[in-house]
Amino acid sequence: MNQLCCKAALTDTFRDLWTQHVMWTRSFIISTAASLDDLKYVTERLMRNPADFAKILCNYYGSKKAQKFQQLLAEHLSIAGALVGALKAGNTDLANTERKKWYANAEEIAEYLACINPYWSKEKWKCLLDEHLKMTEEEAVYRLNGNYEKDIAKYDLISCQALAMGDYMAEGIIRQFS
Repeated sequence: MNQLCCKAALTDTFRDLWTQHVMWTRSFIISTAASLDDLKYVTERLMRNPADFAKILCNYYGSKKAQKFQQLLAEHLSIAGALVGALKAGNTDLANTERKKWYANAEEIAEYLACINPYWSKEKWKCLLDEHLKMTEEEAVYRLNGNYEKDIAKYDLISCQALAMGDYMAEGIIRQFS
């Protein structure tokens, strides 16, 4: 029973971290789109998410590997911010450049995660991350264009997909350390 509780707690932890990731990303998109005064604070909170992941991952992989993931996820968020800014400005060339960097970063994250855990597949992580990026960009475009109904519907899908990423992350750690 105790092992089952630990597995459930780990799954809940990673589900929560990925949910926070997409929720604070959404808040960033909304604040950017509407030029809200809270953008600085929302960005600071969003950028705390990679460190929150690293705190948990450190327990399993040590600080050096956890910090590498933190750096890659922070880069993911910085690129996303630049992409949303380019989309808002209507700068297609810059948006295309940032999008390419974003997907390259996703490839790097997928490769890194597969390297540190034999139960995480690079292909599976790449699929999950690419889906996350595609939906997040669609969410941003809908918000920027004032299509709030589609924006909200897309966020519902993103939220479900975040849970799947949390489940996959927890499952890999459970399998590796059981």
